[in-house]
This record gives sequence, C-alpha cells and structure tokens, in this order.
Amino acid sequence: MMMVDFLKKQGYLFICLGLLALLVIALFWALSIGTVKLPLVNIYNTVIEQMLSGQPIEGVDRGPVHDIVWLLRLPRLVLAALVGMGLSVCGVIMQAVVKNPLADPYILGISSGASLGATAAILLGIGVALGENFVGIAAFIGAFAMSLGVLFISNLGGRSNSVKLLLAGMALSAVCGAFSSFIVYFANNKEGMQTIAYWMMGSFAGAKWETLAVIGPIVVLAVMFFWTQSRMLNLMLLGDESALTLGTDLHIYRQIYLLVSSLIVGFVVYAAGMVGFVGLVVPHVIRMLVGTDHKKLIPVSALTGAVFLVIADGLCRVIIPRTELPIGILISLIGAPCFVYLMIKKTYGFGGN
Repeated sequence: MMMVDFLKKQGYLFICLGLLALLVIALFWALSIGTVKLPLVNIYNTVIEQMLSGQPIEGVDRGPVHDIVWLLRLPRLVLAALVGMGLSVCGVIMQAVVKNPLADPYILGISSGASLGATAAILLGIGVALGENFVGIAAFIGAFAMSLGVLFISNLGGRSNSVKLLLAGMALSAVCGAFSSFIVYFANNKEGMQTIAYWMMGSFAGAKWETLAVIGPIVVLAVMFFWTQSRMLNLMLLGDESALTLGTDLHIYRQIYLLVSSLIVGFVVYAAGMVGFVGLVVPHVIRMLVGTDHKKLIPVSALTGAVFLVIADGLCRVIIPRTELPIGILISLIGAPCFVYLMIKKTYGFGGN
C-alpha cells in the first residue's frame, strides 16, 4: 500500500525521466534523417568526439559527418527543443493568468505585435542597422512592446484582472493587425510579402550556436522560475477573490508572469518565427494526464513540448523529398485535429468511459 501511495505521489518523476529518455532518442533519430542519412553509430561517435576534444565546433577539416551533425542539424534540433519547452510552459502560464484552458502564448496579442515588428522590418527596412537578424529583433521588440501595452491598458481605471487583460490584448491585437495590413497594402512588395508569409510559418533552419547561447539560458531559467511559482499559479486558478481571502494579492504576480512569458515568446519569435498550437495543445493534453497542479504540470509540459517539436522538425525534413516543410504548417496539421478530438472527448465523453 505504501508503494502504491509513493508511485501516486512521485509518478510524475518517472514520467519526466521517461520524457528525458524519449528526448534523447528523438534527438538521435532526427540527427540521422534528412537529405543525407547518417548511421546512429557515426552520430554517437561524432558527438562524443566533439564533447571530449575541447576544440571549437567550427574547426576546419573535421569531416562531413561532423559538419552535418554539429553545424547543420544539432543547432536546429536544440532550438526546436528550447522553443517547444518555452512555448509549452508559456501556454501553461497564460492559461493560469487568464483562467482559460484554451489560452495560448499568443492570446494577449503578442503574436500580432511580433507580426507588426517583422512586417515593418521587411517592408519598410526598419531596424536594418541591427544586423542580419534585424527581422527577428524587430519581431521581438514588437512582441515585448505589445505585452507592455497590454499591461498598461489593463491597469487603466483600476487594477488589471484576467478579463481586462484579455480585452486589452484583443484591442491591441486588432490595432497591430490593422497597421500590418496598412503597411502590406501600401508597400506593394511581392518579394517582401513572400518573406513575411514564410516567416509567419516558422522555421528552425537559421539556428546558430551563438543564438542558442542566448536563448537557452533564458528559456531554462524562465522555466525554473515558473516552477518555483507553482503555489501562486495554483492560486490563480481559484480567482482573485479566493486568493485575497487566503492573504495573497495576485495582481503583481500576474504582471510579472506576463512579462516573463512575453520575454520567452519574444526570443522564440526572434529565433524561429511564429510557431503556433504548441502552447495550446501540449498544456491541455498534459493537464488531462497529470492534473492541474503546476508543480507537476510545468516540468512535464516543458519536456513534452521539447520532444514534440524535435520529432516534428525531423518530420519536416523528410515528408517532402529534397525540400523542407515549414514547421508551422506541420504543427497546425497535427495540432488542430488532435485538439478538436480532445475537446470533443472531454466534453461529450466520446471514445472513453
């Protein structure tokens, strides 16, 4: 009986260990596929050799297998794992902040701010002085500025709450969408419009170790921060009035969580473009499996999101021969039907007891 109780309490730890093992397997699988197929033994030897050599990754004359693994495939897979982790956890946080299980990281208009920033950069040349990644940087600035704007408007006339945040996000999202359409309409730049369309679909192809060195610590530290906030996030599900009766004012916590989430989303948009559905579907599925306790929900969602996007990125490179399917298209094709099925199953009990 004691063993059963132990497994119930610590079961999510075994789930996390299983997901970690699955993530490693998915990484090696994704490294082996593509235009050039690599044996797993060669991949393993190349990875171990580089880790033990102490030499820079970009070293010359390291061999084609080394270059394919360390310069082309592994950076994008690490980015995919970080994006999946970040978006999944942001989805968990947003769903707690607005008390809506159907919320996602982009619900407060963050995607519209990022889209406006990218559109202005591509069609108007704003931010060209920022370097070759100026589109991503402009998108990051747009996303973060949007978050600040939502916070500012939701606090007008009194303290913000989940309803005011949603309304402010919807209003600013409409404004950003209108400005983006205005720029596209008057720019009349077909090549720029194609660039925007491709960017909106998302891609990990431009991943570099220099970028990962910045994004990696930010995402990991943010996830760890949210994990330490499990109690406050659980209180948010009860509502502001219930939290006040317990002696906790959620106002400042809600704003801090929104800003940190926006920081993650901004960097994700900067590095990979728009990748939807991950922050919506993954937390919803995991909540059905492990419950609503954020102490369990956050780490399991983070690992599941990482595994999901690593596998998805591998599939994007092999579904269509000699070309790469944008990650956003595949995620939507997988995520939308699965999400509809889960909603129907949970609401009406189809396909189960």
